[in-house]
Amino acid sequence: QVHLVESGGGLVQPGGSLRLSCTASGIAFSRNNMSWYRQVPGKEREVVALISSTGRSTNYADPVKGRFTISRDNAKNTVYLQMNSLKPEDTAVYLCTDFEHWGQGTQVTVSS
Repeated sequence: QVHLVESGGGLVQPGGSLRLSCTASGIAFSRNNMSWYRQVPGKEREVVALISSTGRSTNYADPVKGRFTISRDNAKNTVYLQMNSLKPEDTAVYLCTDFEHWGQGTQVTVSS
């Protein structure tokens, strides 16, 4: 049974930081490219960042370039999203995916 479990979300002030984690089980994690998406109610889910199976290649959506960093630890079956200089428009549910399975998501709220 496949599980992708996100954690690390919460309420943070503008300019603050959060680190999200997504731990996978039931998949060949070290062979899978992984990605973080985010979703706001009433809007389409949008990609935030992608990382290759080895971690050597990463890509970011324009709104988060220079502020977010995706990384992974294949020994821990975990992918991370370090989010710095957070803005109110980053408020969303953040989900991880291996492009076949999805986690439940973790809420990130950026507000003063």
